[in-house]
Amino acid sequence: MNSVIKIGHRGAKGHLAENTLESIAKAIAFGVDMVEIDVHRCASGEIVVMHDFTLDRTTNVSGEVAAKSWEYLKTLKIEREFKIPLLTEVLALIEGKCAINIELKGLNTAQAVCDIVQEHIKTGSWEYKDFILSSFQKNELFEVRKYDEQIPIGILSKASLAEAINLGEKLNASAIHPSAGIITRENVVEAQAKGFKVNVWTVNEPETIARMKEFGVDGIISDFPDRL
Repeated sequence: MNSVIKIGHRGAKGHLAENTLESIAKAIAFGVDMVEIDVHRCASGEIVVMHDFTLDRTTNVSGEVAAKSWEYLKTLKIEREFKIPLLTEVLALIEGKCAINIELKGLNTAQAVCDIVQEHIKTGSWEYKDFILSSFQKNELFEVRKYDEQIPIGILSKASLAEAINLGEKLNASAIHPSAGIITRENVVEAQAKGFKVNVWTVNEPETIARMKEFGVDGIISDFPDRL
């Protein structure tokens, strides 16, 4: 399948520090259709782009992201070079260039992210189809649907595609986002027959990319979007 959607995982994680503006810009330069990022709500309420719940792995300090203010977080450096961005900064960077998959990684992110999405749609430069909100946190996804009936939702799964489909039907989701390890030709067809797009993660090796395309997935999330 040549029409697979190219999705840059945390920007272009295989090339530059994950979830940074520089990594996202690199993914755009590779011609992605969409970037995938992770967000948390920090102590002062802003939505910041960070994968882990703590700062320990990617910065030289410790502590929980949700316990720190934006004033503090914006002084930190990732890999001693890059800044932690806000979701709004990412949206400003990619506007008109690609779509975005926002993973609600942290708790209490749904309402604030929905507010940001809705504000951007009101400007006229964005449409609902430019967004997918995904999460392993079921409660966050139900909160999303409570705040907005139209925002596309992606159901993340690393255990059971059947369970993901069931949850997707309850949430009127647009897509299923399974790990590559649970994908088969049969369950891709099953999910698509029920009206879901299938965007698989995280696929980096050329032979696995080729197999996912053969299985007929709709999108591939990769650390190396230049390989897609």
